[in-house]
Amino acid sequence: MAEKRPETKREIERKYEGEGADVRLPDLTRVRGVAAVHDEGVTELDAVYYDTADLRLAAASLTLRRRTGGSDAGWHLKFPVATGIRDEIRAPLSESLPHSLAGLVRSRVRDQPVVPVVRLRSSRDVRHLAAEDGTLLAELSTDTVRATRLPLRAETSWTEIEVELADDADEALLDAVEKRLKKAGIRPSASSSKLARALEETGADVPEARGGTQDDGTAGAAVLTYVRTQVDALVALDPAVRRELPDAVHQMRVASRRLRSAFKTYKSVLDRSVTDPVGEELKWLAGELGHARDQEVLEARLRAGVDALPGELVVGPVRGRLRTWHEARSGGARSSTLVALDSARHLALLDRLDALLADPPLLPGARKKATKALPKAVRRDYRRLADRVEHALALDPGTERDLALHEARKAAKRARYAGEAATPTLGKPAKRLAKRMKRVQSCLGDHQDSVVARAALLDLAAQAHEAGESAFTWGVLYGREQAAGDADERELPELWDRASAPKIRAALSH
Repeated sequence: MAEKRPETKREIERKYEGEGADVRLPDLTRVRGVAAVHDEGVTELDAVYYDTADLRLAAASLTLRRRTGGSDAGWHLKFPVATGIRDEIRAPLSESLPHSLAGLVRSRVRDQPVVPVVRLRSSRDVRHLAAEDGTLLAELSTDTVRATRLPLRAETSWTEIEVELADDADEALLDAVEKRLKKAGIRPSASSSKLARALEETGADVPEARGGTQDDGTAGAAVLTYVRTQVDALVALDPAVRRELPDAVHQMRVASRRLRSAFKTYKSVLDRSVTDPVGEELKWLAGELGHARDQEVLEARLRAGVDALPGELVVGPVRGRLRTWHEARSGGARSSTLVALDSARHLALLDRLDALLADPPLLPGARKKATKALPKAVRRDYRRLADRVEHALALDPGTERDLALHEARKAAKRARYAGEAATPTLGKPAKRLAKRMKRVQSCLGDHQDSVVARAALLDLAAQAHEAGESAFTWGVLYGREQAAGDADERELPELWDRASAPKIRAALSH
């Protein structure tokens, strides 16, 4: 039997604590908008929190628990979104960790088992804050908590108050409730979660989130800080891709590409005999992530093209043909992505990146001042791009030029990433360069998209013809894509002139 898809709930809540165990709540009907406070009784909750033995989830502010009691008994995995806001992903109660949740923590725990680390037993006294028409505004609970650290049996206890906003309620209510609680001597909790407090009060050694490299002004420190940021993004975006969050696949591909670019751009800082094999694995990951993304982008472009046509130019079952074509090409793409993320190869890549950061393969160039070494590396990527743009523009229109422009696009991306990596050190000049390179990259990207779209339109036209349908509309769209590509080619020289202005080059010469 297939596992039920987990549910996701956005929690917006605040936690408070008072002096002593006997916490007296003020009259909350004096809070604007709250007409009544309904006593919902006391519920007994029993939750076991799971983590690796070295508390990797706690270090990332993630909580994974199996809870009985209450209306939402089951497995809960919480991801921080912002201060006081978390996404809680719920799965039905079972003896073992559901596969759906195991995948979401995989990039953190790797091959380490998750084991019970804390048991929390709470008596929850619940009150509902309601509007005049009876609409639920928030749930306030007073929790008397008994925490046991496992397997050491160390114990602690406390009383805390949680105020959780109801779905679609105004967050301003939380500010008003907090003001009223503070007047009663009830202060915001110093701990972000019950688990964090239990671990702290039972003496657990929770590792800090991956720390940054000490900024000593060297090229090595600057480059490693950038690399660490991208590695952290890869780890954090893994569950986001699995959850199908907006833009997660694209951002994960970007992180992998930024890493590869950094390894190549800063080859005088990091030994490429070590980073090149890692770069090849990053290329594999980006490719696996790209199957679904590229097809979705292409289908959206073609669909927008059809929608933009006057009705009389849409001849035959065009939209149905496009839908069938897209489904045939995209089938299994998401499954393929998940297989890649679940693979031993992906976990090995993450482990290699961690090892690289723990023992970086620094070359003598890493000891040079960042303000001297980084501009040199950025200028090298800039010259590489200049050569490719000039080569492409010198060619006659056609397939060879299209291929050359695609190579220039990749060089523009690398020059942009080089500028972004150097911005913390070089400031505005590098930021300005990265911005100009992004414009060039976008123009070249639009051109490449038109090239890919034309190939797809030829395929669709052939399929339509074989099925006895009119290929007229596909021909019209092909002509429009050709015109769009030609316009990009005409725009490129002007963009490049601005991007190669002497002041841009001079700004990176110090």
